[in-house]
Amino acid sequence: MISIKTPAEIEKMVVAGRVVAEILQTVKARVRPGITTRELDQVAYRLCLERKVKPAFKGYHGYPFSLCVSVNEEVVHGFPSERKLAAGDIVSLDFGVLQEGYFSDAALTIPVGPISPQAEKLIRVTREALFAGLAQAQAGHRLGDISAAVQERVETGGFSVVRHFVGHGIGRALHEDPQIPNFGESGRGPLLKPGMVLAVEPMVNAGGYEVEILSDGWTAVTKDRSLSAHFEHTVAVTENGYRILSQPDSETPLF
Repeated sequence: MISIKTPAEIEKMVVAGRVVAEILQTVKARVRPGITTRELDQVAYRLCLERKVKPAFKGYHGYPFSLCVSVNEEVVHGFPSERKLAAGDIVSLDFGVLQEGYFSDAALTIPVGPISPQAEKLIRVTREALFAGLAQAQAGHRLGDISAAVQERVETGGFSVVRHFVGHGIGRALHEDPQIPNFGESGRGPLLKPGMVLAVEPMVNAGGYEVEILSDGWTAVTKDRSLSAHFEHTVAVTENGYRILSQPDSETPLF
């Protein structure tokens, strides 16, 4: 069942989303060649303690970290480790918090120093696919309109949409109904209504869409080991379109 949030609940999610965005901005600024992915996780965790919020992922179904850090062919759920980032890598940062009973969730992919033209295009197209999907997050549209818009932008860009993982509703639980595939047909699926809050998150591969899970039981990688990128925002459906909730308290957007 898809829950409808009240205006007061959405305002609480705005506060949680602001924390997510501002912590991600700080972590993003620390990305450089030579830093370990574990150090990035430690930054995120420390900031959660300072802001007195709970990291949404730590302990979730046993996930042991605050931040998912996925490098190059890693699609999502990458384990922070002693791995050092290198110039030419791309790194996806996925992060969420629980504050005052409500969750927010966001993700972005950024370069580590200069990267290849293909990697630059992959990041750009994935970000554009997210906003193509968000443009369909309007009252009176169907959930499939979001999915179809994401898929069209990705595939016209020459890339493939991951099908094993999906976006999701969000609110008092990190993952709520509905599931939001990044592929599908417009005009299908549940009717979008004001008060729905969605985490839309395209995951896009440079090669084929197939993935596999590594031995840690969490880290998903592209089966063909091609590059992968990931962007995500938590958004509310309103009477006047979508409202991004995972934004910092400034005029500078998260990405």
